[in-house]
Amino acid sequence: MYQQMIFVNLAVNDLEASKKFFTELGYSLNEQFSDDTTSSVAISDTIVLMIMTKERFGQFTKKQIADSSQTVEALLALSAESREKVDELVDKAIAAGGSPAGEAQEEGDFMYGRAFFDPDGHHFEVVWMDPSVVEG
Repeated sequence: MYQQMIFVNLAVNDLEASKKFFTELGYSLNEQFSDDTTSSVAISDTIVLMIMTKERFGQFTKKQIADSSQTVEALLALSAESREKVDELVDKAIAAGGSPAGEAQEEGDFMYGRAFFDPDGHHFEVVWMDPSVVEG
């Protein structure tokens, strides 16, 4: 069965620093789809983060590229398998050079989330939801 994938493309200020940041979070780089302007970061089997220099990113759009240190162009939400995994990923992100993006959010016993900004200011949310509530 065909599994649809998502490729999230982000403009970054320093490609090498961004590669280091995402590998420190435990993600791998796919060198087959990387060069000196772009790096392919495998988030999962179906989610790929394409980090690009601003010059390269600009080749795909006619619009002005958002300054992610000043504006939010998107909220990128990642699921986690547990509350502990939410904390683990966000803590890794902060230790690797990211920064917190607000306080932890709790919705009773069925949902928990935290957020971080990567070194370029892109906003990532990490969320756990109780599977029994989601499936029910």
